[in-house]
Amino acid sequence: MVEIFDRRLEISNPGEPLIDTQRFLDTQPRSRNEKLASLMRRLNICEERGSGIGKVVGAVELHALPAPVFERPPGSTRAMLFAHKPLRDMDRGERLHACYMHACLRYVTHQPMTNASLRKRFGIAEKNAAVASRILSDAVRDGLIAVANPEAGTRARRYMPFWAQS
Repeated sequence: MVEIFDRRLEISNPGEPLIDTQRFLDTQPRSRNEKLASLMRRLNICEERGSGIGKVVGAVELHALPAPVFERPPGSTRAMLFAHKPLRDMDRGERLHACYMHACLRYVTHQPMTNASLRKRFGIAEKNAAVASRILSDAVRDGLIAVANPEAGTRARRYMPFWAQS
């Protein structure tokens, strides 16, 4: 079901996801019915790679939109996409979720997440780097992301999603 609201789009599907919603970007998709999925791939109705979530998150970042939210209501899966919202109007949770999704996207595309990449994602000017630093610090403190190279100074730090730690 697709529902369109003033400031968001919600897509709901019956059936709970087979993987944790926080891991949609990095986990290979699994099918409930592999025979049906195989047929649909051969008929070019769907793809085999499962790159849709990555494409959505990439497009969201390209257009500086709030990060999509993936939920698991009882018996279903819901994806929510949001209209543009300036960083200053996002609440703490929205900023941290966008930071986490940015870390996930950068990780799966083998690119480092840095203060500079987060500034670019949010459209923060270099002179306001402290704003990005605060978001990064809060995301690390909340356990959403981790410092990939803790021995580096703050300017050279790289970050990764919490689940990517060895």
